[in-house]
Amino acid sequence: MLPKRQHGEVQPGLKWGPFTARIPLIHLRFSLADMLQGLAVAGATGLALVPYFMALLGLSFEEAVVMAMFHSLLISFSWMFFGDPYAPGWLTPAIPFVVAFITTPAYLGDHTAQFQAMTALSLNFAFILIFLGVTGLGAKLIKVVPNVFKGGIILGAAVAAFLRVTKDGDAANVFQSAPIAGTLGVVVCLVFAFSKPLQAMAANNKVLAMILGFGLLPGFIIAGSVGYFTGEFVYNIRWEILDVGAAATSLWDKASPFHIGWPSVDTFIAAFPLALITYILFFGDVVTGNEMIEQAQTQRDDEKLELNGSRAHMATGLRNVMMGIVAPFFTTQGVLWTGIQVILLKRWTQGREKVDSIFDSIGSFYAFGLPFLFIFLPLVTLLQPLLPVALAVTLILTAFACATLALSLVDDATERGAMVITAMAFSVFEPWLGLLVGLVTIAALCGFKVFMPKPEQ
Repeated sequence: MLPKRQHGEVQPGLKWGPFTARIPLIHLRFSLADMLQGLAVAGATGLALVPYFMALLGLSFEEAVVMAMFHSLLISFSWMFFGDPYAPGWLTPAIPFVVAFITTPAYLGDHTAQFQAMTALSLNFAFILIFLGVTGLGAKLIKVVPNVFKGGIILGAAVAAFLRVTKDGDAANVFQSAPIAGTLGVVVCLVFAFSKPLQAMAANNKVLAMILGFGLLPGFIIAGSVGYFTGEFVYNIRWEILDVGAAATSLWDKASPFHIGWPSVDTFIAAFPLALITYILFFGDVVTGNEMIEQAQTQRDDEKLELNGSRAHMATGLRNVMMGIVAPFFTTQGVLWTGIQVILLKRWTQGREKVDSIFDSIGSFYAFGLPFLFIFLPLVTLLQPLLPVALAVTLILTAFACATLALSLVDDATERGAMVITAMAFSVFEPWLGLLVGLVTIAALCGFKVFMPKPEQ
C-alpha cells in the first residue's frame, strides 16, 4: 500500500544517509501521460549521441546503443536512489568542449586513449562534486550567489539554447533539416506547454484538457506523421531485439578502464581544467532548477519539495563515477534537463488531483519508459528520425522557461541590464570567461553589496 503523505510534508521514502530512495508503486504512483512522453521525448534525445559514439570512438551501432542505454539508466534512476526533485539530464553545453578535447592530436584516432580521457574527465568532475557536496561548500555557494548573477546564468542558458537551435549545420537545427514537420512539431509543443489562451479553453473542454495532459507527445506525433508524408523523415525499422549481453561485453572490452587500463597522471592533469569549466555549467543548472521549483512550490502547499545542494552534488558525482568506469562519455550525467523539468512542474502545479507527487511524474517519465526502450530496436529505429525534433523542442522550451524565470528574479533596471550582459557573455564565450565577464560587470554596475549575504529574516 502506498504510504500517505501528510499535507505539507515531503513525499515518503527510504532514508539512507543524505539520500532518500523511492520505490515505484510503493512511494509513487504510475502516470501514463508522463510515461508516454518519456518514451517519445527522452527516448529520441537519449539516442542523440549514438552517431558521436560511432564516428568518434569507433563503436558499432549496437555498442553505441548500449552505451546510450547505460547513460540513460543512470539518469533514469537518479531520482529513485538519491531523492532529488529534479528531472536529470546531460550537461549539454559542455559537449562541444569535450569533443574538441578528445579530437586533439594527443587522442585523435586512438580510441583507447579517448576512452581513458573520458574516464579522467568523469572522475575529475566527480571528485569536484563529491568534495563540494561532503564539505557543504557547494550548497553554501548556491545560497550566497546574488539574484542578478543567478539571473545572468539562467538567461545565458536561454540565449545559448536559442542560438544552438538556429545554428547552421547543428543537429538541433530542425528548421534546416526538416523545415515543415520540425517547425510544426516545435510550435505545437511550445503552444501546448505555455499558451494561456489554450489553457483557458481547456478549463471548459475535457477533450482538449486530456490532449494537453499528454504534454509534448501530441507535438511529436504530429511532427512524425507530417514528416513521413513530406518525405523529411524516413523510417527504416529494424525488427530485432538488441543482444544486450554481447554488445555490453564488447563495449566493456573497448571502454572500461578495468579492461583498457586507467588514465595516466598526465591525462588526469590535462582533463582537470575542463572538469572545472563544466562545474560552472552544473552550478548554473542547480540554480535554475532550484528557482523553478521554488516558484512552482508557491502553487502547491500539500507537498514540500526538499532542495539540498550538497545532496545534488554528491548524487551527480556518484553517477559520474559509475559512468566513468563502465561507459565513459563525459557530460552525460548532469543534474537537470531544463525543458522537461518545466513541463513536469507545470503539470504538478495543476493540483493534487492531476498528479499527487512530483515524483509520480519524474518516475513515470524516466523509470517506466527508458529502461526498456533501448532493447527493442523497432522502437529505437522508429525514434531515430525524430532526433532533431527532440533536440529542438527541449532547447526551445529551455530557452523560453529560462528567460521567463531569469527576468522575474530582479526588479531593478540596472541589475536587469547587468544580467543581460552577463547572459550574453555566458552564451558566446567559454564558461570561465563568461563567469569572469559577469562578475566584473555586476560588480562595476551594481556594486559589491549585491554579493554580500542578506541577513536572515
